[in-house]
Formats: sequence, structure tokens, C-alpha cells
Amino acid sequence: MPGRIDIRHWDEIESAEVASLKYRDRTLEVKGITIRWLSKYGDDGTGSPQYGLRFFTAEPGGEIPIHAHPYHQTVYILTGQFRSWEFDSETDKPVHEKLCGPGDFIYVPGMVPHGMKNISDTVPGTFLCCICTPGSDTAV
Repeated sequence: MPGRIDIRHWDEIESAEVASLKYRDRTLEVKGITIRWLSKYGDDGTGSPQYGLRFFTAEPGGEIPIHAHPYHQTVYILTGQFRSWEFDSETDKPVHEKLCGPGDFIYVPGMVPHGMKNISDTVPGTFLCCICTPGSDTAV
């Protein structure tokens, strides 16, 4: 049975704080980050998409620490300035760093360790993140 079209404004979707994430054998603190699932994995009432589209808000200084996941993702910066990192998968040391702003996108292949931080001390930043074939434990 086909799903139904869902048309809403992004701020009609409930926002949830992302407090922590797991990386390897540790739980790491996520600072000042909220997520709104615009579309989700599995049966969310609109079908069973093979992707998830998420709207993130990063408070001033908000940070998503090093992490990796099996799905590919594309992040599209809407507002604010972010520092984005790629880390070596064996040493966890930064191997690439870039400043990103509105209109920039970041493609992250599955299992590549990465992280990002809103570099402003005063202005929140926002970004969209599209992920493919997410699982039920997908948070960041």
C-alpha cells in the first residue's frame, strides 16, 4: 500500500536533544545539538524510505565528537559556520579539517570517523543531513 504525502514545516517536527553517542568502546558527550527527523527509517506513517532526512540545530559551540557509522551521509549547511573533521580510522587523529558555511556540503562514506563543531560563540547553526539505509539505532 502506498504511503501518503506528508507536507509540514520543519519546526512542526518535535526536536530531540542528542546527549551522547557511542564510538568504539566509549560513550562520548554531544554538546548543544538537537535533531528533528523530517523522514525516518522504517514505517513512520509515510512508507518505508531507504533514507532519513534530519534537521540539526547546533547551539553556539555545539559539537558532535568523533564517531562513525555504517551508512553514508551528506550534510548540507544551512546557517552558521562549522569546523568539520575527518579522523584516521586506526589512530583517531585528525587527517582533514575544513571550515564550512551556508551552501557547503560534506559527504561522509560509511565507517569513516568524523565530527563537527559550530565555531560561533553567539550564533546557532543549522544543517540538513541525509542518510541512506539507516537502522533503528540511528541518532547522529
